[in-house]
Amino acid sequence: MKESDLTTEPIAQNLIKLISNVCFSVFVFTVLIFTVIAVTYQPPDPWLESAPALTKLLTSNENATFKIDNSMLNTGEDIIASSPISPPSANSSTVTVTEATIELSEEKIGNMTVKNSSSLDCDDLKSVNCSDPRVLVAVQRFNLRVFKSIVFLEYEAPVNGSKPDECDVSWRFRNKKEKSWRRYRDFRRFKFAFGENCTYKVFHTSGWHSGANARRIRIKPRGGVGPNPKPPRGGDPEINDTIPTLGSQTNFRRGKYLYYSRGGDYCKGMNQYMWSFLCGLGEAMYLNRTFVMDLSLCLSSSYSSKGVDEEGKDFRYYFDFEHLKESASIVEEGEFVKDWKKWNRSHKRKVPVRKVKTHKVSPLQLSKDKSTIIWRQFDAPEPENYWYRVCEGQASKYVERPWHTLWKSKRLMNIVSEISGKMDWDFDAVHVVRGEKAKDKKLWPHLDADTWPDAILNKLKGLVQPWRNLYVATNEPFYNYFDKLRSQYKVHLLDDYSYLWGNSSEWYNETSVLNNGKPVEFDGYMRAAVDTEVFIRGKTRVETFNNLTMDCKDGINTC
Repeated sequence: MKESDLTTEPIAQNLIKLISNVCFSVFVFTVLIFTVIAVTYQPPDPWLESAPALTKLLTSNENATFKIDNSMLNTGEDIIASSPISPPSANSSTVTVTEATIELSEEKIGNMTVKNSSSLDCDDLKSVNCSDPRVLVAVQRFNLRVFKSIVFLEYEAPVNGSKPDECDVSWRFRNKKEKSWRRYRDFRRFKFAFGENCTYKVFHTSGWHSGANARRIRIKPRGGVGPNPKPPRGGDPEINDTIPTLGSQTNFRRGKYLYYSRGGDYCKGMNQYMWSFLCGLGEAMYLNRTFVMDLSLCLSSSYSSKGVDEEGKDFRYYFDFEHLKESASIVEEGEFVKDWKKWNRSHKRKVPVRKVKTHKVSPLQLSKDKSTIIWRQFDAPEPENYWYRVCEGQASKYVERPWHTLWKSKRLMNIVSEISGKMDWDFDAVHVVRGEKAKDKKLWPHLDADTWPDAILNKLKGLVQPWRNLYVATNEPFYNYFDKLRSQYKVHLLDDYSYLWGNSSEWYNETSVLNNGKPVEFDGYMRAAVDTEVFIRGKTRVETFNNLTMDCKDGINTC
């Protein structure tokens, strides 16, 4: 019996050891495979991969028609969360005007009847007392009923119009489809009548900016030139895009900076500029450093009327510099370099600088660097000298692009509001892609025919009611191309509003100040930016590749 036990025991032990060794080998092999995948995996580069990769990157809730087309352009405020960003503390006290706030105003006023004497008929009332708080209540209630796409933020006291029964009223507002907190201003002329019990009633209102007497006369210093121009007279008082300074040399020396030298992204398309710029800004935020930015841009030839790349464009023509200053730590390159040189001239101990020659040095490797300046230099040939390469690979897991910091210029958005306001915010919109795509019959065999005026009109009949205001956002250069649509709709094109950037416009005057007194061209990027935002505000939106044609947006067989 003992002999049997001695012979079977080694066999059982050996079997257990064999099973253990096999399991351990499988475990080691599995770990090895995952390690190799983790080391070699590179996430897709949206600028070198297909257009769907870029589309998915920029937004998941907007139609892909506009992500690779120069005729439509989105920025941070178009792709952030669906609810509007909270306003900064300076504006947080603004109360939205609603039916509830109007009722509170009525309770404070008490009697809403204009005349208390029953012996006098309402027809005897020939004039309106515009300073009467009941006038403002009537205007507020009228606006809430008529302009349903607008959030009314605050009103100013009504003033007399041009006739005894008219008042001019000004207010601040925000469009419900805009996801930023920015405010805009309108002032209109209201004609009054008297309703039941001699209460004020709005009989009629004129169009956008018709209440000239309510337009506040702003007394401002004349605009200057140079890096810190003052706003021109009559400009938007809520725009403050002056260049910030570091102040004293002590403040400069205490700071920590991330400085990107100019790379291969210069003069590329604006989408690539934004993708790369936000990579640099995101790295600066990750490293808890101030980002040094160059306000001078190069406009790609694809947006230029001259057909060539144009250097020397100001960042503030296209983007909201004030919002960027409020939401990120930045310093302008010229101010930064001036302070840097000044310090080195006046001190024996120079400013500590770490020069980084390649994008392969990851932000994680720089996270513990104590140098005052980390200077990334992009001297390699393309595409190794693109800024966005810094955020590839493992860096993409911990460096996030701060899309919320990059909004369109408030000056361009003022044009958007004016165009929308001219249509009383009650319009539908169609986006028509033509240009080079319509000419390329191999990739888009039906696009040209599907975007002929007759074809568009047939499609719109089932989507848009007749005689509605119809805004056409398009890259079609021929103005009269859409005349056929005028038989059924009130057609509006961007060029109908060219006076908004003409040589007597507010936009023209303000951008000239930024450009040292020289006129600024309303270029292709600006046109596409305004087209995009007006289109987004349409009540019914008809898109090229979803509604007008069955062609794929990226070419044949890519749907």
